[in-house]
Amino acid sequence: MSKNNILKGVILVGLGATSYGMLATFVKLAYDEGFTTAEVTSSQFILGIIGILIINLFQKTRTKEAVVKASPKNIFQLMLAGTSLGMTSVFYYLCVKYIDVSIAIVLLMQTVWMGVLLEWILDKKAPSTQKIVSVIIVLIGTVLATKLYNTDLNIDFRGIFWGLLAAASFTTTMFTANKVALGISSAQRSLYMLLGGAIIVFGFALFTQTNTFNTAIFLKWGIVLALFGTIIPPMLLNAGFPKTGIGLGSIVSSLELPVSVMMAYLILDEKVNLVQWIGILFIILAIVIMNVNYKFFTKK
Repeated sequence: MSKNNILKGVILVGLGATSYGMLATFVKLAYDEGFTTAEVTSSQFILGIIGILIINLFQKTRTKEAVVKASPKNIFQLMLAGTSLGMTSVFYYLCVKYIDVSIAIVLLMQTVWMGVLLEWILDKKAPSTQKIVSVIIVLIGTVLATKLYNTDLNIDFRGIFWGLLAAASFTTTMFTANKVALGISSAQRSLYMLLGGAIIVFGFALFTQTNTFNTAIFLKWGIVLALFGTIIPPMLLNAGFPKTGIGLGSIVSSLELPVSVMMAYLILDEKVNLVQWIGILFIILAIVIMNVNYKFFTKK
């Protein structure tokens, strides 16, 4: 693979991760304007589905070669996998409602050790020393980044609960997304996963939205949330990962963490101290260690 291709992949993955990193700050701003979690998630998914539909139609008209269509089995599998995507959005946005964005994104990054645990359970194979070291570093980084070392810390544990649930569902999303219906276009895969996620989101909205649904969310924040949450990142990541490979791509995608914290610091005026930044660097370091070729550690 040429250096230019790898560089292009790094830029695409980096921009995709940066887009995801901005998302929680926009959600927090929408909450400040009185919008509910149901309104935020529903608008994001509805406009996201419309956007992906347009992209699919555009691909069909532009591509001269026949596009491989998803089979009924593919559609069912992708929609089932997409339910975890819907749960991730609901859980993460509930988490952001109760705690700072800078702490919420750290909780979401617990996917690092959850992914190792899930792989261990499903593959029935103990994790390597490299992965165990990474998990330990992530846990140390989490304690520092969330200020759990502070006995006087006043934190809403509802946020911790929803954040860990978001990490668990996101782990499921990543695991299934890399195994289901890989033979069809990324736009089709994104569409059917979004439709599956929409079932969860609309069900949540139906049971929790007690007041009249405020449609102003669609113009005020819905378009921004759909672009940065469901349209731009999947397209950029799907285009970038084949060029970078999973290892380098995972390292670059960890940009989501510092970007999210920086956005919270600059726009929401959240206080982030030096110890928290050290914790964040620990988590990024763990992701790097987990994805660097193991031979690197065994060279003499």
